[in-house]
Amino acid sequence: MVNPFINSITSWFLKKRIHQIELFLKYPNEVQNELLLKLLNSAKNTSIGKLYGFDSIKNYKDYSERVPVSTYEEISEMIERSRKGEKNIFWSSDIKWFAKSSGTTNSKSKFIPISQESLEDCHYAANKDLLCLYLSNNENSKLFEGKNLRLGGSKSTYFENGSIYGDLSAILIENMPIWAEYISTPSKKVALMSDWEHKMPAIIEETIKENVTSLAGVPSWVLTLLNKTLEVSGKKTINEIWPNLEVYFHGGVSFNPYINQYNSIFKSDKVKYYEIYNASEGFFAVQDSNNSKELLLMLDYGIYYEFIPMDNYHNEDQKIINLSQVELNKNYAIVITTNAGLWRYKIGDTVRFTSLNPYRILVTGRTKHFINVFGEEVIIENSDNVIKNLCKESNLEVVDYTVAPVFMDGKKKGRHQWLIEFNSTPKNLIEIANQIDEYLKSENSDYEAKRYNNISLDKPEVIIAQNGLFYKWMRSRNKLGGQNKIPRLSNSRKYIEELLEINN
Repeated sequence: MVNPFINSITSWFLKKRIHQIELFLKYPNEVQNELLLKLLNSAKNTSIGKLYGFDSIKNYKDYSERVPVSTYEEISEMIERSRKGEKNIFWSSDIKWFAKSSGTTNSKSKFIPISQESLEDCHYAANKDLLCLYLSNNENSKLFEGKNLRLGGSKSTYFENGSIYGDLSAILIENMPIWAEYISTPSKKVALMSDWEHKMPAIIEETIKENVTSLAGVPSWVLTLLNKTLEVSGKKTINEIWPNLEVYFHGGVSFNPYINQYNSIFKSDKVKYYEIYNASEGFFAVQDSNNSKELLLMLDYGIYYEFIPMDNYHNEDQKIINLSQVELNKNYAIVITTNAGLWRYKIGDTVRFTSLNPYRILVTGRTKHFINVFGEEVIIENSDNVIKNLCKESNLEVVDYTVAPVFMDGKKKGRHQWLIEFNSTPKNLIEIANQIDEYLKSENSDYEAKRYNNISLDKPEVIIAQNGLFYKWMRSRNKLGGQNKIPRLSNSRKYIEELLEINN
């Protein structure tokens, strides 16, 4: 057990950060503009800084006119040069670490640069802030009297061409400050094991006797671990194993499809859920209240934000705006400039602002993950809310799901096909399909219009996935554990056909 004295000292230290947070809450645009100029100054003597004349850029207008927006494919050549040891290309300090990420749609790996500045001032700073905000909302917390059970990536780090790469979580664990390692479980050796199916029992063996006070990880994989822990222990609830557990910090995928399952295995209202929004490219937002799922956009982590309204995302003349120009309840694609040398980089995520004072967001999906075959414009936020409502109203538990279109064939209209793995099979699939249809109509007016009188879109079809289907599929793709995610929505049938083949 961590000494209570350490708990009180650490709590005091973290709470001091509140005053810095209050600064960007009060002056958000000023903080962002100052940050942009600082980033430009830091990189003015790099190859990219000289190419675009960073030393003469005086404001955001100059920056937006001079530096183009980029995707990974457009900067991959520079990143490969950096991985091979070339210095001072896009960032001034040495880039030794690269977060390997394939996302969910592309088998081709991406290598996202991680600088020392991004480690310290972004990723680790964000984790401290998360704790700070949690403690400020829960003054009687005994978080540091126990340990945080972390569930990171399924790969360790690898040395190649003078640089090191691996899952972001593996990089963070490798470089973790001593204080953070001290309050974490399992050990670094187990946390970095590559084989997920050997790693899970090892985690359980190390953690089941610990005083675990918090959990951290992607909801789908943490749930798999918790269910296995219950099976091994013979207990009915997680609280019987870890009675002092008080909070689960989650991110990576929407929590909505999993809420019912977590509630059923915790059986305690003392366990709080805190959401985070991070990626290989940076740490962006945290939940700052016990009772709200809106995420506070963090503005002083070395990340400058821009946004592309999704209603013109696919146009040649994309409108790109900064934070001062965003509007409530519009769907935006995020563009970031970072302290690891990403300049006006599209990360592929979409968000919606729920508040402008302070700036709070909800993550709505991916720029490439949607269904718009029939003009319905369904996004992940829609489908996750459908699953949440379905579980709540029908007392069902969904393990995982994916949705794809069934294309028009001759005189047959198109429809959506929902492949869903339930904990227990529902008795009436037609009723489930009807409920999904109605929930989605209420979530999305474009879908409702396309479903009117079945003019262009038929009712959805629901297919029951066999137990463990999504797990088997992820294993077949060597994507078990950690940051790997099930693609929720797709405009093609590539993923669902692979899944259906295993399901037959």
